[in-house]
Amino acid sequence: MTKHVHWILVTLSMGLLIACSENRQTNDQTDVGKPERKTPKINLYSGGYKTFVIKDNDTAFKSFKKRYTAQQQHVILALNRIDFNNFNNVDSLLIPDSVQTDINSYTPFPLTVKELKPVDKMVFFSYPIQAFAAYENGQLIRWGPSSMGSKKYPTKTGLSFTNWKAEEHVSTADDEWLLRWNFNIRNKEGIGWHQYTMPGYPASHSCLRLLENDAKWLYDWAEQWVVEKDQHVLAEGTPVIVFGSYDYEGDKPWFKLLQDPKATNITEQQLVKEFKPHLERILQEQEKRKQVMASRRDSI
Repeated sequence: MTKHVHWILVTLSMGLLIACSENRQTNDQTDVGKPERKTPKINLYSGGYKTFVIKDNDTAFKSFKKRYTAQQQHVILALNRIDFNNFNNVDSLLIPDSVQTDINSYTPFPLTVKELKPVDKMVFFSYPIQAFAAYENGQLIRWGPSSMGSKKYPTKTGLSFTNWKAEEHVSTADDEWLLRWNFNIRNKEGIGWHQYTMPGYPASHSCLRLLENDAKWLYDWAEQWVVEKDQHVLAEGTPVIVFGSYDYEGDKPWFKLLQDPKATNITEQQLVKEFKPHLERILQEQEKRKQVMASRRDSI
């Protein structure tokens, strides 16, 4: 009896070890148990902007921390496409005249895109302004900064779909790069969005860098693909469109807000132009996914 129990425990332990892969990749492909999200109420900011000059790093950082709350600091850094680790690497910051605590108040993306209403979920990444936006049925849910592909390693533009994800993933480009909250969008190329350092310009090796809170939110929000054991794709994940190009030789585009508070705004018509050529396929893949998920639930 003792030997029998011992073998059961050994078998269970081996199963747990196998389940915990090095990259902690998840194979959960169900849509069950996802919390229902409500469309956030967004109060758009309509004021101006000013410059916070950083002459002495230590003094400037102390002044910045003293003047603004933790939430305001996060919003300011996000508007400048940097994280705290890169504060000392910039010479100035763009700061709203009135700093709100909800970054959605400063969205450059339209709150509503009517032609996206039939699409359950959609993610856009704008190369020109280094930012992403997430929509549910045409309503903006969240936006945030990004650091996309560098001039040498540009991010591929166009339509793709989310596929597999991993809480931690070692980059295929460099095994010293640990990517947190990684969600792959181009499996063959190894391109995805994830948390990584945000320096205030496109610096990535083709991927789409995010602040950690945004990376984790998208990790939970977007859907994985559905694949069979032989890796045959039964259903795609969430549609993603990367669009536009970045002026690597010009000034940082968000500083144009100093002269024109709407300088980086993306119109509803501009987004429609990007996704409309792909809308038929997006809706086809969405319907296919619903059928696959319904079939799986019925078979349980």
